[in-house]
Amino acid sequence: MLLFQNIDTPKKLGFTFPAEFAPQRALWLSWPHKEASWPGKLHTIYKPYCEFILQVSRHQKVCINVADEAMKQFAILEIEKHAPLVPGAKVSEVSFYFFPTNDAWCRDHGPAFLVNRQTGEKAVVDWGYNAWGDKYPPYDLDDVIPTRIGEALGLQVFNPGIVMEGGSVEFNGKGTLLTTTACLLNKNRNPHLSQKEIEEYLIQYYGVEHILWLGDGIVGDDTDGHIDDITRFVTEDTVVTVVEKDKNDDNYQLLQENLESLHKMRLQDGKQLNVIELPMPKAVIYEDQRLPASYANFYIANQSVIVPTFRDSVNDKVALDILTDCFKGREVIGIDSTDLIWGLGSFHCLSQQEPV
Repeated sequence: MLLFQNIDTPKKLGFTFPAEFAPQRALWLSWPHKEASWPGKLHTIYKPYCEFILQVSRHQKVCINVADEAMKQFAILEIEKHAPLVPGAKVSEVSFYFFPTNDAWCRDHGPAFLVNRQTGEKAVVDWGYNAWGDKYPPYDLDDVIPTRIGEALGLQVFNPGIVMEGGSVEFNGKGTLLTTTACLLNKNRNPHLSQKEIEEYLIQYYGVEHILWLGDGIVGDDTDGHIDDITRFVTEDTVVTVVEKDKNDDNYQLLQENLESLHKMRLQDGKQLNVIELPMPKAVIYEDQRLPASYANFYIANQSVIVPTFRDSVNDKVALDILTDCFKGREVIGIDSTDLIWGLGSFHCLSQQEPV
């Protein structure tokens, strides 16, 4: 707390980060344009990407960052071309902001939207962004996106001054934050900070009370182990977590360790977590590279849950059925993410929610 004793942090001012299953005003995206993120496949991702936009547009606004008018017009053409795939889609709910980006991963470079518990006022946290440990420069345009969006919406913007990515943290909306040591304690993020100091930043700038730590992320994840590929809150006291049944698979042991840890964890109120197991898809390999395919990388919208599928005739259905049981009252929709995952992320990695 000494770190922040003379600073009006979001927590001190009454702000907190809502759970993703809380009511949303909008979905935020950054239009994909970087060929190097999907080498040889960029043109193939627009179909699932537009299906994602159109499914969410049925019930809430979709806001998309684009570089210029040409990119906007290209995006409109793609969205309108794929609109017949989604009955009830509302293209009129899609709006564009001329905020150029280096890449499409809005979960990590987008704004962290907070809500004030007393007033209902919203604010934005602009964490530092360094493309997962300086792996994919340049990232100067992505790094300023939260402030640009906050200013456009007339919201207060907080600047903690350290690196943090949205895909590395998961929230139950009641004070608990779930993350991984593999990512947040990696020396390519904030090497000057101890685990305790990082926890204090999380508490003060996300407005939470309680931090839970898992270990490693899945094989092929270039983010050094983001939580949104392994374990997600589906209610205030329930998580789904991916498990691998094949003992010879490289993901088996690390996911078993995470599962054991989850069963020992307690929430902010002392209650034990409810843990629901979600299968992993069969390995998705492209150009001899194991890709981080995971059903946990779903996006929770107001009336739907958009789930990546991977042309796995068995596990796709099992995962969708499990999530349907978890999200009663929301339509669970699978969209083929086999091409998208070549970019090493799927729907959750690409998106950021804005609460009401």
